[in-house]
Amino acid sequence: MGLKGGLGLDLYSVHIQGLSYAIHHFHYDFGDAFFKQYGMEILSRGTFHAAVALDKRETFIEATFQITGHARLVCDRSLEEYDQPMSISRKIIFKFGDEDKEISEDVLMIQRNTDTLRLGQHLFEFIGLEVPMKKLHPRFRDEEQNEGIVYSSGEKKGTDPRWDVLKKLKN
Repeated sequence: MGLKGGLGLDLYSVHIQGLSYAIHHFHYDFGDAFFKQYGMEILSRGTFHAAVALDKRETFIEATFQITGHARLVCDRSLEEYDQPMSISRKIIFKFGDEDKEISEDVLMIQRNTDTLRLGQHLFEFIGLEVPMKKLHPRFRDEEQNEGIVYSSGEKKGTDPRWDVLKKLKN
């Protein structure tokens, strides 16, 4: 079973009441319009493909997300835009229970009579978590990696003769 996503948050929803106890596959392609719906300035542009596998069982649904694409970010150093490639794999367990609540970051309880899983927010959050804290244009990344290196010529320098005199006085 496959779906193509586009505009509108309902396109990122799956009706689970009619699904059989089996693995079901859904595919979504989304871009700038998807990100604008969430109104977050730092992550407002990009192009992504998501493959979602829902393994429906009697007491829970295991959702496996495979997301690939790139986000259009602004470099913190040069303020130039660049494409940040991303490849994301995540899982969420939707346990059936009496109320809707978050048990942990990857286990959510949903009511047994829940008709629809809304996956759009999860897709957005997974991508948002992959945005690096320090956004550097690729041309600056080599410089950044070499910043912590201390260069040494390998030659041992002799001590200042004035210190040698003081060391003799100490002994």
